Amino acid sequence: MKKTLLTAVCAASVLAFSSANAAQDLSNGDVKIGVLTDMSGVYKALEGPGAVTAARMAIDDFGGSVLGKKIELISADHQEKPDVASSIARKWIDQEHVDMLVGMDNSAVGLAVQGLASAKHTITINTGAGSTALTEDQCSKYGIHYVYDTHALPVGTATAIVKNGGKSWFFITADYAFGHSLRDNTSAIVKSLGGTVVGDVEAPLGTSDFSSYLLQASSSGADVIALANAGGDTVNAVKQAHSFGIVSRGQELAGMLVFLTDVKALGLKTAKGLEFTTAFYWDRDKASREWSKRFFKQHGAMPTMVQAGVYSAVTHYLQAVKAAGTDNSDAVRAQLGKMTLNDFFVHDGHIEANGLMAHDMYLVKVKSPEQSHGDWDLLKVVSTIPAKKAYIPISQSACPLLKH
Repeated sequence: MKKTLLTAVCAASVLAFSSANAAQDLSNGDVKIGVLTDMSGVYKALEGPGAVTAARMAIDDFGGSVLGKKIELISADHQEKPDVASSIARKWIDQEHVDMLVGMDNSAVGLAVQGLASAKHTITINTGAGSTALTEDQCSKYGIHYVYDTHALPVGTATAIVKNGGKSWFFITADYAFGHSLRDNTSAIVKSLGGTVVGDVEAPLGTSDFSSYLLQASSSGADVIALANAGGDTVNAVKQAHSFGIVSRGQELAGMLVFLTDVKALGLKTAKGLEFTTAFYWDRDKASREWSKRFFKQHGAMPTMVQAGVYSAVTHYLQAVKAAGTDNSDAVRAQLGKMTLNDFFVHDGHIEANGLMAHDMYLVKVKSPEQSHGDWDLLKVVSTIPAKKAYIPISQSACPLLKH
């Protein structure tokens, strides 16, 4: 009886020590995640408040705690300004003790925040920005690029269009890091397939009037007018192009980064037939449908690829913290690099040494009004683009952290 009691006491002591030790392995006694996103600008619909909803869902589904301590979530609007975003990130890391930042749906913002956070040994998981610089020349030991990049987008879209006869291209480009990167990566794909780029014009982020840019593009005589922009800019450009009769006169519009919310805003009558590349579509399979319907109940709209990516990124980060037994950034980043990522968003994904989360992408086509059977029945998956084809091979990466 005494032996049994002694064994029980020892077991309880070990459990108590283990729990206390686990708590000590969490900096400041908890895990805190910050969603830094566009809450009020042209990218609000594609990430914005929906990203906060997705992150909260991930935390709730994880049980609300990790290693015996509560998971906290904070959020802020970066206003599409790198200096504002950097100020918020610095305060979060230095004063709020945030362990991981997610979102950053603007490449200039993403690059600034990744650089600052890396210097402070803090993990960033970029779900919204697209520039390949995040994992190429400006890669970071603690920076992860999770949902898509400007190399993966044209691999599907530009390839399909060129092979279908769209040989000459003119670009209307968002005048900042993301737009430049998307234009340059798309141009390289077009040229590699035997096509040509006949012109380019740059438009400020948040442009409301695209008439002068569309006139230049139309006058070029290009087969394809490529929109190297996103969100509200893409919606405005497409609407104005249709009102000017550009498409009816025979030129093709190519949205190089299109979100589900853009298609919804345009309407099927305007957007029908548009092909683009995405990392996620809510109606792709049973798992994506089940999660998306839960998201819809909380957010009032089906998720974009970025919003779905936020949930996936937060979930896998928390899994890595749990497996590592700590929120120490070096240990968690090492654990993330060992994991195979699987959920409703990603199948057999993996995070490369340069921070790229390599996974399959999808070429989709907008349905006609006659093909749609519901408010959010907007797209058809045309083909799957394997990860090894979609992204820059790690052997060819220019990331300074790598030794080739």
